[in-house]
Amino acid sequence: MGVSPTRRIIAVTTELYWLTLTALMTALFWVPYVLNRIAIAGLGGALAGTSPTSEGHSAWANRAIKAHANAIENLAIFAPVVLTAHLLNISNGATRAAVVVYFFARLIHFVVYSAAIPAARTLAFTAGWLAQIAIIASILRWI
Repeated sequence: MGVSPTRRIIAVTTELYWLTLTALMTALFWVPYVLNRIAIAGLGGALAGTSPTSEGHSAWANRAIKAHANAIENLAIFAPVVLTAHLLNISNGATRAAVVVYFFARLIHFVVYSAAIPAARTLAFTAGWLAQIAIIASILRWI
């Protein structure tokens, strides 16, 4: 059976693919610090409805909570920019590279923030920010 003539097929571009992976990754960043909470407080303690920012986490888990919050804040910029480029049919070498760089920059940022490696954290954050700027520059036809 074929596709209905009224149904529009949307191709998953490189940009949309990596945006989706980035959203999934960000959605999973809570897992390590919740596992830490379970290890420290037990399953009952973790399910007691305590806030993720409450006491009872390891130092690395507290940093992971902050890294997760930072990833969400940046996803709020990255996603609309990628979607705007898609709606405007803007896809080029810069946008395709930028979404991949952004994904790995944010993954590295989460890991090094959690591990308390400040210089690498700053470099990873900057790489992600530059990736966002590259997509914006493509939208504005600056590159």
